Amino acid sequence: MKTPACALILLSLATTAHAGDTVPPGSVIDAAIGDWNKDGKADLALLTAPAGDEQAENPIGIYIYLRDDEHSLLKLAASAPAKIWGNIEPGGGVGQEPSISALPNGSIAIVSQNDSIGRDRWEQTLTLAYRNNSFVVAGYTYASRDTLEPDDSHSCDYNVLTGKVTKDGKTLKADARTVSIQDWQDDIGQKACGNRE
Repeated sequence: MKTPACALILLSLATTAHAGDTVPPGSVIDAAIGDWNKDGKADLALLTAPAGDEQAENPIGIYIYLRDDEHSLLKLAASAPAKIWGNIEPGGGVGQEPSISALPNGSIAIVSQNDSIGRDRWEQTLTLAYRNNSFVVAGYTYASRDTLEPDDSHSCDYNVLTGKVTKDGKTLKADARTVSIQDWQDDIGQKACGNRE
């Protein structure tokens, strides 16, 4: 479920609930609404641009809010600034926009990509799940292609929680891990996929 009006309403509630922990409304790039902790109440997840002139290799932050049981207000449950790469300008490069969405099973999918600049094109998806009162990276999917070498394309799907890896159609095994979104680094997924030593 994702609508701009609902996202703005939930964002205003989140700002009321924890004014010091939230991000400025003008920095929101994308939003998703879902029931992350399966309590039957609507929760919120945001992608945000960095504040002011802050520069980072991965400039986009992830902020996840859960509905408070007692007061039905949103409370910040996970804060991961400077976590993913992507275009943060509305007039910027097409094919580099990040997105966040709610999955039917209550997980969160965060997509970053480069499908417009240079010969090396790629798309990455982080799947977040709520486990033991924390948001963890349950899955890492990465696909790449070379626009000048059509046969040079690769795909990898890493179930972080079980360690199962499927790379270019072959099943491999990596370490099963429980990594919070705050502690996640893309090198973890790249290493599991055999893309980095």
